[in-house]
Amino acid sequence: MRPNTDKQPATPATPATPATPATPATPATPATDHDDLRSVEAGLDRLQTIGTDRVRPWQRFTTSVLPPVLCVVALIAIWQIWIVIVQPRPDLAPGPLTVLGAIGDAWESGKLQQAVGTSLARGILGFLIAVVIGTPLGMLLAEVRPLRRALGPLISGLQVLPSVAWVPAAILWFGLSDATVYFVVLMGAVPSIINGLIAGVSQMPPQLRQVGTVLGAGRVQMAILIVLPAALPGYVAGLKQGWAFSWRSLMAAEIIATGGSIGFGLGSLLDQSRQLADLPSVLATILLILAIGILVELLAFAPLERRMLRGRGLLVVGTR
Repeated sequence: MRPNTDKQPATPATPATPATPATPATPATPATDHDDLRSVEAGLDRLQTIGTDRVRPWQRFTTSVLPPVLCVVALIAIWQIWIVIVQPRPDLAPGPLTVLGAIGDAWESGKLQQAVGTSLARGILGFLIAVVIGTPLGMLLAEVRPLRRALGPLISGLQVLPSVAWVPAAILWFGLSDATVYFVVLMGAVPSIINGLIAGVSQMPPQLRQVGTVLGAGRVQMAILIVLPAALPGYVAGLKQGWAFSWRSLMAAEIIATGGSIGFGLGSLLDQSRQLADLPSVLATILLILAIGILVELLAFAPLERRMLRGRGLLVVGTR
């Protein structure tokens, strides 16, 4: 056989180039990672609080004050239009101008200032006493489950019981004195504050207690520094309801318990107008009681609730 002369001679292999040593990876700078973490936290904080620091006074006025004012003006206008069209008996259905005149007469005689001052002082003092009593009791019932199971239904029953039912017993116990009025106010406000605080504690995430335990918080520190701030939404709701109950309990006590050493309040003014068959004064006193209750809620509780929501990143511009 003839050899294959077409076969090309083998090319000598090129020696391999030595591999370049791999450049070691540059370790991440701890400071850079820390800065990134801070940036993320700052972004989350900003996301939570966005829209809470841009509320201007005119925005707050248009969203919080103007709507109820316009509603009251509209109701008064409808009232006056009804008086003009129907023309009822003035002694049975007085018009807004007649009621306004009754307020002016009470102001000139000094009864209005005395009644408003007496009722406001009683209402505020009685409510503060209720807060001092109801807050520790609410924390105690919220933290001690056997005690809550034993006394919880009783507290709820006291909240449902009309406060006016306590007036006859209070008169027999304390006589016609301010102690009767304050007792009725406390029986109306304390159960609401306790139940509001218990509800707030029940809605608290259990992880907060675990964090407090890990950080070494004692029982008192846990209650004051962790549980109470976490239960603030329910607590504020209980305070608002407690004020409403205390204010109406005060009016009931002042209407029924008259004479003796009990001062002259709005309830006494209302009962006096009823005895004189002075319907304009009766309606004027009712409107004053309503207006004071609304003003206290707007001036005291609305800012407190707004501040609480802002601190939790739940307040959106234009909503309040």
